[in-house]
Amino acid sequence: MTFSQITYVEPVFRPPGEASSAILQTTIGCSWNRCTFCEMYTSKKFKARNIDDLKPEIELLSKIYKGVRKVFLADGNAFVLSAKNLIPVLTEINRQFGKIQRISSYALPKDILNKSDSELQKLRSLGLKLLYLGIETGDDELLKLINKGETYNSTIDGILKAQEAGIDTSIMIINGLGGKKYSTQHAVNSAKIINRINPKYLSTLTLSFPYGLEHFQKRFNGKYSPLTITEHFKELKTFITHTELNSVIYRSDHISNNLVLKGILSKDKKKLIDVINMAIDIAPKDVYPSTPSIL
Repeated sequence: MTFSQITYVEPVFRPPGEASSAILQTTIGCSWNRCTFCEMYTSKKFKARNIDDLKPEIELLSKIYKGVRKVFLADGNAFVLSAKNLIPVLTEINRQFGKIQRISSYALPKDILNKSDSELQKLRSLGLKLLYLGIETGDDELLKLINKGETYNSTIDGILKAQEAGIDTSIMIINGLGGKKYSTQHAVNSAKIINRINPKYLSTLTLSFPYGLEHFQKRFNGKYSPLTITEHFKELKTFITHTELNSVIYRSDHISNNLVLKGILSKDKKKLIDVINMAIDIAPKDVYPSTPSIL
């Protein structure tokens, strides 16, 4: 059987947990696209795609990925679409794929807050069961410096609203985001916000500089001094030490990370801290992480 080709507007990104999912490019780019640290969608202009364009792609994906039970809605935050526009997309996915296990998407807290409780519940009933949110930090000062467009409170409000509707959340924190000056407050306040929301999944990534350190420093709304590998580990230790969580699946295994960590917080908290302590002891001092390119 020969299939027509689906042409994606590159580059396309998806979370590691969606490696076996069918990817539907429901939107192009990111609706915010102003974060200091992020270069993922700077080559794209945001565009919402309509259901008439998506229907043939959904049908084709269902044939190519026959038997696949997970669909990821790309790009940067497809959940920015209104419930009115998302419902036909989810309905068509269910119609074409049959019994679907999970539909997921990147989202911003504001995308959630712009939907009513009943709309979120409807989306959940149609299979939208997981939202990925890169909240990056729980520190209000640092959120301003990186131009995130969210606050500590708006982030909590959005995530809890999704969870109350039965939608699971996967949260990302960026290790090293504030550099030396903001390291401690970044770690402590990030743990504080994670404690409030207790997501199903939590991951930590390490800040990267795909266009070089100087480029990031120019975009950062303050003075930024990068952390060494050892300082990254110490910040990570502070973060995990301050968490008080219940059955949160934790991963630090992104390509950017210099130390792979996996466990359940808080059950494996001591074990994770012990691993970090060993890494601190053996890590070369005054050495900075290499930067993986995303381009």
